[in-house]
Amino acid sequence: MQGSAMTTVALTEDTFEATVTGTGITLVDWWASWCGPCRMFAPVFLAASRQHTDITFGKVDTEDQPGLSAAARISSIPTLMAFRDGILVFSQPGALPAAALEKVIQAVRDLDMDEVRGKLAQQQAEKAAR
Repeated sequence: MQGSAMTTVALTEDTFEATVTGTGITLVDWWASWCGPCRMFAPVFLAASRQHTDITFGKVDTEDQPGLSAAARISSIPTLMAFRDGILVFSQPGALPAAALEKVIQAVRDLDMDEVRGKLAQQQAEKAAR
């Protein structure tokens, strides 16, 4: 759990997996300094990180971390990803307004993770059966 002193963390290939596979909620903003929509979304993301101190807010600079960006199949920025208990539960490109980001956060909080894990197990079983 993060305290109010640390609002966002820069994620790299070395820290990404450990950060997103932990318990709780992690939001990841994929961005680049040259990207206008990224610059518009940055203060919205920062404000949310100050408001929701129980959530980990991570940022990946796609220019600085091309290997990580390729591994995550990032094709458009900004992209917002939400992980809960190590499971990717949301991924969407585009800069969100503050109200939309709040809706995403609430939706991720409201998820029944037992149901999510059950659906994932079912999908994996179906793939294995093919």
